[in-house]
Amino acid sequence: MRRSLQEINAGSMADIAFLLLIFFLVTTTMDVDTGIARRLPPPVESPDQEMDIRERNIFKVLVNSADRLLVEGKETDIRDLKDKTKLFFLNPYNDPDLPEKRTETIELLGEIDVSKGVVSLKNDRGTSYQMYIKVQNELTKAFREMRDEMSAMYFGVRFRQLVDEKKIRAIQKAIPIAISEAEPEDIGRKK
Repeated sequence: MRRSLQEINAGSMADIAFLLLIFFLVTTTMDVDTGIARRLPPPVESPDQEMDIRERNIFKVLVNSADRLLVEGKETDIRDLKDKTKLFFLNPYNDPDLPEKRTETIELLGEIDVSKGVVSLKNDRGTSYQMYIKVQNELTKAFREMRDEMSAMYFGVRFRQLVDEKKIRAIQKAIPIAISEAEPEDIGRKK
């Protein structure tokens, strides 16, 4: 006489598999790729038109293929880039070698001297990604600190803590992020 095989109740195994799936979904973190939080400028209306920017209004930052940082033609440590950028844009002593300022009337701030300065960032094709990101971070920190300082002076809180859109726009207008990034090329190599 043959014995019949007993069936295994698979219902409880499906429940366990489902609970394990939920457990791993809840406890696992998913990395979200983040990029450089910077908005591209609007398209140029007439591409043939050249912008006339005086030499003193340009802050030249160059990174070569050996990841050496040159600021205004002088080798500079990455840790000094933020402070040099702030000094350039703020031009606290109205130095004739630093950028000009234009007086603008900005709602909530009154008459403010706004810098005409522009950061001109140029990288070599051989620049490492890590150095590129470090330079971007330092430049972003400089603008963030300038905005934080102005926001604290006028509104008593850091720029990041502002919730009123009018206040945010006023600070953004007073300290615009002016970074011009050139297409990478072979810097310092013979062609």
